[in-house]
Amino acid sequence: MSTPADAGAGTEHGPGPGPQTVDRHGFWLRTLRMWDLVFVGLTALYLVAVLTEVSTPADALLPAGAMAVLVLTYVLVGRRGVVRGDTRRVDAYLAVLVVVVVSQVALADIGPVLLFLAYVQIWNLVRTRVAGVVWAVALAVGCTVAEALRVRGTDEQIVEIAAQFGSALLFAVALGLWITHVAEQSEERAYLLDELRATQDALAASHHAAGVVAERERLAAEIHDTLAQGFTSVVMLAQTASVELERGRSDRVAARLAGIEDVARDNLAEARALVAAFSPPDLQDGTLADALARLATRFTGETGVRVEVVDDAGDDLAGREAQVVLLRAAQEALANVRRHAAASHVTLRLARSGDEVVLEVADDGRGLPAGASEGTGLRGMRARADAAGGTLDVVGTPGDGTRVRLRVPVRPAAAGTTGPARTDAP
Repeated sequence: MSTPADAGAGTEHGPGPGPQTVDRHGFWLRTLRMWDLVFVGLTALYLVAVLTEVSTPADALLPAGAMAVLVLTYVLVGRRGVVRGDTRRVDAYLAVLVVVVVSQVALADIGPVLLFLAYVQIWNLVRTRVAGVVWAVALAVGCTVAEALRVRGTDEQIVEIAAQFGSALLFAVALGLWITHVAEQSEERAYLLDELRATQDALAASHHAAGVVAERERLAAEIHDTLAQGFTSVVMLAQTASVELERGRSDRVAARLAGIEDVARDNLAEARALVAAFSPPDLQDGTLADALARLATRFTGETGVRVEVVDDAGDDLAGREAQVVLLRAAQEALANVRRHAAASHVTLRLARSGDEVVLEVADDGRGLPAGASEGTGLRGMRARADAAGGTLDVVGTPGDGTRVRLRVPVRPAAAGTTGPARTDAP
């Protein structure tokens, strides 16, 4: 029986973590019950053969006693050595096994039948291939000597006896080496399967973690592009209403409050859409051009900046994912105009170029200062464009405005998804 400490001539796994030799101990443990049944069956078969050969019951006492010693030694020493990986117990049992078999061969013609049992157990219990060959040779030599002494044969008979036991030895060694090879391959495959399962589990955990991070980033971008901008509009409208109230312009205060209510309702719809994982509410009631027109109207009402929407794409814009990316980009671009551009006019242009849809947001504001770095909004737009397989270009000249151009490939809409998605009413 091989042990984890000294398995036989195992299979090399190469560099890296993992065992360097294949351990057969696990294989034998998993098949121990089968080997127990083999031991019981062969022992019983031998005892039946002995009882049928002897002339009186007294003649069976010595063979039966020897087999009883073998059985007790196997149960108390050999089997426990197998389970515990105790090589000294295993060697002690193998010594008893060889002695019992040789004695049986020396006592009766039926003795060589035990070779089947002996060779099977030797290759079942040995630590290494070399040990298996040594024990098998020792058994064959002992049985040859015992048989020669029992029959008191001539030189020719001794040669014949040696040839018979030699043939049995060669067969046993070949079969034992083959069984050992099968055991080692079984252990190697079991090890590789365990490694594969562990790798698959680790890969699944990694993909899950990456998916969680990606989903968090997506939600963060959604919140930044929608809710955060909406709340910014609410704050600006509230501040404007406070100024108008101090100046006694109640009619304008009412208009600002109405604007606050509209923006708050839009934000509520956006929040519900995010929770329900639906598309933006603006895309549920019409085309992308309609959503851009509503966005432009709200922006003009909140800031006083005139926004012109030019739709050159037509009605063949397909793919809800592309529409969401384009709408979010328009929202973020207008938010940047509000915060940084000091513009008086903005153009939102939607066009079709081959298999791409192009959104261009151009303003007549102060432009981009030299060496300006991208903020959270532009980084979010670029990430959305990359995720959709598109590109984002931002060009700005100080004093001459800024142009944001987003290109997104158009993919055919899936069947059954071309219509607007439905959400519960606020």
